[in-house]
Amino acid sequence: MCKILAKTKNMTRGEWLKLRKQGIGGSDAGAVCGLNPYVSPMDVYMDKTTEEIPEQDKDNESMRLGRDLEQYVAERFCEETGFKVRRSNQMYIYPEYPFMLADVDRLIVGKENGLIGLECKTASPYSADKWKDGKVPAHYLAQCYHYMAVLNADAWYIAVVIYGREFKFVRIERDEEVIRNLIRLEKNFWEEHVKAEIMPEPDGSATANEFINSYFKDSREDMSVPLLGFDEKLQRRQEIDRLMDKLKTEKLQIEQEVKLYMKEAEVAENDHFLVSWKKSISNRLDTKRLKQEMPEVYRKFCSQTASRRFLVRTAA
Repeated sequence: MCKILAKTKNMTRGEWLKLRKQGIGGSDAGAVCGLNPYVSPMDVYMDKTTEEIPEQDKDNESMRLGRDLEQYVAERFCEETGFKVRRSNQMYIYPEYPFMLADVDRLIVGKENGLIGLECKTASPYSADKWKDGKVPAHYLAQCYHYMAVLNADAWYIAVVIYGREFKFVRIERDEEVIRNLIRLEKNFWEEHVKAEIMPEPDGSATANEFINSYFKDSREDMSVPLLGFDEKLQRRQEIDRLMDKLKTEKLQIEQEVKLYMKEAEVAENDHFLVSWKKSISNRLDTKRLKQEMPEVYRKFCSQTASRRFLVRTAA
């Protein structure tokens, strides 16, 4: 059975985010399993091993809208099903696997046997196809199975309002094999990466790049290492460079053709595209001239930053 880690009703968002760093929550599960298209395992690793608040967790208008509409989604679910739901206002912990945490949206009361919960979502019309014919995005499925594991629940509902279009809900039955695999993946991530302080394999994300650059921000001039086992990957990198240059040229050519077609027009549109080519004015500081004409002012306000530049050259 699950245990209560903390009451969350009167917590500030900052306190809640700090509490989440103690383990893997439902919204982390999909990322840990590599199923979340927006959050990578490296994002979760950084969240759990630093005091910083990840960029995806910083409050913004989209997140506020999701929180504000959570109650509406819950009410629509009750209208459609006849069920009653209640807020939990608690952070749960799985005693057998104490790195697994759960802060659920709602718990269902009445008309269902056993423990069952509800996850409330909102979605853009542009992602409506991901919910078509009873489908649920994979990272949301992982979230629901995570909650079933932590709370030992028999099933979980997920309900979504697609802005301005429709309301849908899906019942997800408990699947022991899926839950075992999920626990195994989360356990491995927590023990082999978070607790061991070993970052996950690089995944090409901006987060991974930022973390590696900050972790190894200094270099030693007297240090050199043999480059072993990277020939194939570096050759592939060169191929990608050439391909990107080619694609960039092709992209610019298309833009130039459209610009010649538009001439002085600011907007061009049809049933499929809207193109704007508007005049904009920006003010930039002429640092070269400032340095020449007012060197003392330049030195006073000049700030120095250090970074490592990554270059690859073909050996002679």
